[in-house]
Amino acid sequence: MSAAVRVLLVGAGTIARVHAGALRDLGDRAEVVGVVDVDPAVAAPFAREYGIPRAGADLDALLAETRPDLVHVCTPPAAHLDAARAALAAGAHVLVEKPPTLTLRDLDALAAASAASGRHVATVFQHRFGSGARRLRALRDAGVLGRPLLAVCHTTWFRPQAYFDVPWRGRWETEGGGPTMGHGIHQMDLLLALLGDWTSVRAVARRQARDVDTEDVSLAHVTFADGAVASVVNSVVSPREESHLRFDFERATVELTHLYGYDDTAWRVTPAPGHADAVLRAWRAGEHGVPSGHRAQFVAVLDALAGGDPPPVTPAEAARTMRLVAAVYAAAFTGRAVGPGDLGPGSPFYERMRGDGPPWPAARRLSEEAVA
Repeated sequence: MSAAVRVLLVGAGTIARVHAGALRDLGDRAEVVGVVDVDPAVAAPFAREYGIPRAGADLDALLAETRPDLVHVCTPPAAHLDAARAALAAGAHVLVEKPPTLTLRDLDALAAASAASGRHVATVFQHRFGSGARRLRALRDAGVLGRPLLAVCHTTWFRPQAYFDVPWRGRWETEGGGPTMGHGIHQMDLLLALLGDWTSVRAVARRQARDVDTEDVSLAHVTFADGAVASVVNSVVSPREESHLRFDFERATVELTHLYGYDDTAWRVTPAPGHADAVLRAWRAGEHGVPSGHRAQFVAVLDALAGGDPPPVTPAEAARTMRLVAAVYAAAFTGRAVGPGDLGPGSPFYERMRGDGPPWPAARRLSEEAVA
């Protein structure tokens, strides 16, 4: 049996707890050797709770002391790039929470740092790894379902104003965007993992109800390379919360309804007339039993590293999703259709997700902080 992969956690907040719990569930495949947080008073009790031998506030020092094989970056988004670069420079592979960076420019810089170091970077997009998504991808690739024609990708969640009282939330400079960037990105990534490359986006974004600098609602029409079209909605103002994906293929409709994660019971298949036997037989015979979640992706990451392969989700895969996020903002703020080629160096939306700025004034709370 191979030695356990040595893991260092960067960040000791809520999402780091998810990582620590999932890693503990993997038994002797992974060993968490340290945790870093800017607040030592947070890192120390976190380490005691999860039985982690070292804790501190100095990332470089902990990297030198623990010599990890893999670093999990669980900080707020604005700190992702610097932490990942430090880990790569220390010779570790990196698994970074979504969004991997705040901008497309920074994502290119992260990919370049990975290539220069000879170490891999992967982004956490855990919804790809449940057995339901893997089964749907396999049936699509095998031609069982026919061509994809229409899709729905709606992340309609609710976050009260108090949620945004955390200083880094609701700001372009620290989150990169609103629900399009920080909430719906998971469903958008799964949409792309199943339907492939997108070619054009038209969109609107609004600040409907929350005192934030970013949007709190966006709606987009997305066209894919194979001709399929999708409706994409992202919201944090929806009291009845739901994450819903629907794929209408020639021979079946496949739906996924959940909130923050799914198992096999969250999927529904409706065959087209004349295709019930073939579609349902293939669906029932496919992969089962693995819920979406961090543990499922961590297993895939460790398997890839053990085989000497790039772990999922690679920077190139993450870039496709990040470009879709940027395209929603670009289309909404310019009023024009946007394609991937419109988002390269030289575009304001390559430099920052908001481009030259949304068509609304800064949030009241941010204006008040500036005066203070």
